[in-house]
Amino acid sequence: MQDAPLTVGNPIEARCTKCRKNTDHIIITLEEEAPLKVECGVCKRQHKYRPPTRAKKTAVRQATLLKDAERKEWSQLRPGMNTAKATDYSMAAAYKVNALINHPVFGLGLVQRVIGSQKIEVLFEDGRKVMRCK
Repeated sequence: MQDAPLTVGNPIEARCTKCRKNTDHIIITLEEEAPLKVECGVCKRQHKYRPPTRAKKTAVRQATLLKDAERKEWSQLRPGMNTAKATDYSMAAAYKVNALINHPVFGLGLVQRVIGSQKIEVLFEDGRKVMRCK
């Protein structure tokens, strides 16, 4: 299906630089059958034509897959954890890899790695979190 040719005064969807979102615009000037200048239907600002942006579904999908993988890893490691050996989390304490901690908000967690001298990466049931430590 072929679209009708663009002409001055026709409506078009574009990215408004003032509204910072995709809005309906009116074509003001054309250059070689492509919009050059448009006017926003919301804020009435005239600006250079910018094609509408599309939502990035891949980033959301990848984040969801990562969370699912972390939950699966948690469910595999959870049966082998001895909750009696878990220490209460404190930013003033030092931790080693595979140490069990008990966080007041996130619950039981397993230290996955030490990042530098003052951070650790902990796997909780909700996913990985970077925590401060001594």
